[in-house]
Amino acid sequence: MTSSIAAPMTQYWRSHPTFFTGIVLVIAIFSSAFIDYFAGSTIAVLLILQLAVVAVALQCNANFAYFAAVFEATSFNFLFTTPRYSLQMFNLEDILNLTVFLLVALTTSKLAELYRRQQAALEQAQLRNSILLSVSHDLRTPLSTIIGTLTTLKEYMPKLSASQKTELIDSAAAESHRLHQYIENLLQATKLQHGALKFNLDEANLREVLQRTIARFQTAQPRIKIHSEPELPPLMICSSLIEQAIFNVLDNALHYSPTSQPVTVNLYRHQDMLRIDIQDLGQGIAPSQKEAIFELFYRQHPSTDGGAGLGLPVAKGIIIAHNGSLSAENVAQGSLIRIALPITKENV
Repeated sequence: MTSSIAAPMTQYWRSHPTFFTGIVLVIAIFSSAFIDYFAGSTIAVLLILQLAVVAVALQCNANFAYFAAVFEATSFNFLFTTPRYSLQMFNLEDILNLTVFLLVALTTSKLAELYRRQQAALEQAQLRNSILLSVSHDLRTPLSTIIGTLTTLKEYMPKLSASQKTELIDSAAAESHRLHQYIENLLQATKLQHGALKFNLDEANLREVLQRTIARFQTAQPRIKIHSEPELPPLMICSSLIEQAIFNVLDNALHYSPTSQPVTVNLYRHQDMLRIDIQDLGQGIAPSQKEAIFELFYRQHPSTDGGAGLGLPVAKGIIIAHNGSLSAENVAQGSLIRIALPITKENV
């Protein structure tokens, strides 16, 4: 749970380096003033200010670290050295302090860059290993079914009735579609992980995209009930990718919902977003799993669900690429996955 909270916070600070730098510098100055007033320790003040430079260097790029170093060195000279509240940066001691601050910024920035490169390489290696393991396991089941079905059909063709032939062909077709969907998700997951997902935006009606998505399911009645507001503005989206994202969520809901129970889809507008609420009546999602279900290769019930752990992560990556959000919401029964996509200003 701690790592799942820390990762988003780290990403947030890295995406807002100016805000993070300002917060760290202000906290360092006030903490230093507090220690200087009550303890009078110049060394402690100096260490706190240098620690602030380290924190900025670890989270932001080198330019922010150098700015923090100059700012903290200047603040130390102006606020905490005699004569107070005067800026004199030409003494040897002041020049040495500034040099030390800059060296701390340079060294920490280089170490942080090295760590990030190594972390990225490790994540890519882990992704490749996960993909290899997933491919070796998850491709084998549908392929074995297809091969076995077609082999049976070939060897016993004269002895099989028309209904048996149809059943075998339908089984092979269903596994073929399952295999295609798995490969498509695997391809998109790889692109998302490496930042290589490219797409063009076109104006589209989300209700029509939803209807095309439902038509992709093999069964004539896939137990999906739609409730939609009558007047909905069009969106600027890549229809094929949004269709795949919705399909993944619906497929997951149908998989975990009892065959006698429907999956409900609510399409409505909320402020400047269009929402698609997809709710099933299955076992639901434990609070501890609400973030984990969107991680690559994560499975809620690995021994029984037979999934690849790709559908929801790929869906979330596609939705986020459209500046939207995908989340698991609290409901009394079953689970509810909410897709939210932004309405363009000209369509508001």
